[in-house]
Amino acid sequence: MRHLDNLILDTDSYKASHWLQYPPHTDGTFFYVESRGGRYDRTLFFGLQAILKERLARPVTHADVDEAAAFFAAHGEPFNAAGWRHIVDTHGGHLPLRIRAVPEGSVVPVHHALATIESTDPQAFWLPSYVETLLLRLWYPVTVATISWHVKRMIGEFLERTSDDPDGQLSFKLHDFGARGVSSAESAGLGGAAHLVNFLGTDTIAGVLTAKAYYHEPMAGFSIPASEHSTMTSWGREREVDAYRNMLRKLGREGGLVAVVSDSYDIYHAVREHWGRTLRQEVIDSGATLVVRPDSGDPVEVVLRCLQLLDEAFGSTVNSKGFKVLHHVRVIQGDGVDPDSIRAILERVTEAGYATDNLTFGMGGGLLQKLNRDTQKFALKCSAAHVDGRWIDVYKQPVTDPGKHSKRGRLTLLRHREYGTWKTVEVPPELARVDELQPPVGWSHAMETVWENGELLRDWRFEDIRARSNAA
Repeated sequence: MRHLDNLILDTDSYKASHWLQYPPHTDGTFFYVESRGGRYDRTLFFGLQAILKERLARPVTHADVDEAAAFFAAHGEPFNAAGWRHIVDTHGGHLPLRIRAVPEGSVVPVHHALATIESTDPQAFWLPSYVETLLLRLWYPVTVATISWHVKRMIGEFLERTSDDPDGQLSFKLHDFGARGVSSAESAGLGGAAHLVNFLGTDTIAGVLTAKAYYHEPMAGFSIPASEHSTMTSWGREREVDAYRNMLRKLGREGGLVAVVSDSYDIYHAVREHWGRTLRQEVIDSGATLVVRPDSGDPVEVVLRCLQLLDEAFGSTVNSKGFKVLHHVRVIQGDGVDPDSIRAILERVTEAGYATDNLTFGMGGGLLQKLNRDTQKFALKCSAAHVDGRWIDVYKQPVTDPGKHSKRGRLTLLRHREYGTWKTVEVPPELARVDELQPPVGWSHAMETVWENGELLRDWRFEDIRARSNAA
């Protein structure tokens, strides 16, 4: 499967002919990445560093060029073998590109340039377009991080309204259940790490390992002992209470948590009779917090009913804000969970007088899979080309879709130091480099050069990315 490691083949077929399609005497191009809108008005930038380290760190070789040449000859596309051999011979196989981007963890309003890609060798002016396919895949970790960040804001609002300890709980209120529901192990890793920018709870090990491999984080996320249906139903319906008792005895520890799926047969009977009566004292004596997991039915109705039944059995305390906090038990909802259902559940339980302290959510497909590039309308477009010795604006302006109008010129992103507002600006053509632009008074560059000619210039640590996300 060596071809999967060949960067030259990590592109779309039609890219192979694009080097022939630019105007004569083109010797430079400039591209940018943007969220052109979408579900959310702000995106959390994350994942570029992982893609750069994974896909661009290994130099291209003549063997890669040979393989690509044979492939495209059979595939029906022309191939710029001479251009790629120039990169191998002149640059040691490192791509002559400059990539600038906002620091990872930044939360930026849509319709702004988040990253730019430009050629640094006149003979490789075509290269930024060629790598669009692999670089634009950053839409995925950005979109997952964005969904997770907005859910965190939402849950945080309910905690502020209903909890005496909003800050101490928020990081564990959304747990990643998505590993089995994604299309690839790579998605589990990138998406799982993107979620961990905002939260500490996960069952997606690939996300933890991705944060370690690419962002220097030894342990980015945590989990707790929890049951699945097979470990409960293998006891049989008649011994359901024994299955629950076994969880308490084997995994219940003083000060710990243990989650038990309880809807294998009748969630309400399980909560009322098994947990609320037969095992009630054992739950209390264990010293652990029991987390009951309903896994079927209407989430809004089921969660509230479970809270009410647990309240009847274990009691609660009314906090300073007037909301009930259950004793010894909590509920985690992991079925049918997405941003909309989380809000609906929280609104219902809040109306019923229960604090958000009592709830945790597990999100799988809604977090890592039920999204696409159009969720935030991501695009990577050319905005400038150096032709006949001067920079010209490159843009599209389709009359049939104003939402697809693209930006013009060499671009950078500025941020106001006092007000925190953002502005994408065009760099004057007389400047040799984008970073030579002197921002207006009160403004500063919001992008940094993160990659140049095969060298990673900014190696962000996960803790710094989290800090930016939290500050936003």
